[in-house]
Amino acid sequence: MDEERRLSVKEWFASRQIFSKDKWGYVWHTVIHPVDGFYEIRHRDRGSLAVAIVLVIIFSLCFSINRLSAGFVVNDINPRSVNTFTELISVLLLYFLVAVSNWSITCLMEGEGRMKDILIAVGYSLVPVTIGFIVGTIFSQFVAADESAFYYMIVGIGIAYSVFMLFVGIMNIHNYTLGKTILTMILTLVALLIIIFIALLFIDLIGQVVSFFKSIYQELIFRG
Repeated sequence: MDEERRLSVKEWFASRQIFSKDKWGYVWHTVIHPVDGFYEIRHRDRGSLAVAIVLVIIFSLCFSINRLSAGFVVNDINPRSVNTFTELISVLLLYFLVAVSNWSITCLMEGEGRMKDILIAVGYSLVPVTIGFIVGTIFSQFVAADESAFYYMIVGIGIAYSVFMLFVGIMNIHNYTLGKTILTMILTLVALLIIIFIALLFIDLIGQVVSFFKSIYQELIFRG
């Protein structure tokens, strides 16, 4: 009895490990079967938020590597202009902003998905485009000038399938119809732009307040 209890406790902890075989295996199941995969993420809690965040980080790194290391035939970016850390922070920030935007819209449109489900759906949907960047970067090392179309096709297929996965994910976790999902995606983009606009205004306001107090401080120092 004690041995069975110890085994069950061990399995409980193993099921919650970020790098467990089951959690990462389910990522590939979702990529291959997105409809069933996202349905079980919402209704059977099969997804992992930790894994989704790791996938976003991997995507950001592969995106930066592609910008740094893609062959010169398809890449005219100055490597000195690429900051991997800054791009990682930007990708993570955009990741959470997209989730917040979608959640704010779907709350008003009777969506059934939780914030956790949205974050998982977005993270898992980045797998195809990540693979596209990896394969494209490797392929670009051997491509000739007249074969560059194949590189763009590889990356394009990855992006297209990621968009498809995200669409299916939003549809399933919120239990929406096709038309309602399209409307939700459009409104999510609008909400995202509004949030970014308000954030930029707030940052600018903070900058002006800081400059105002700084100028007062300097005036007091000079007169003192």
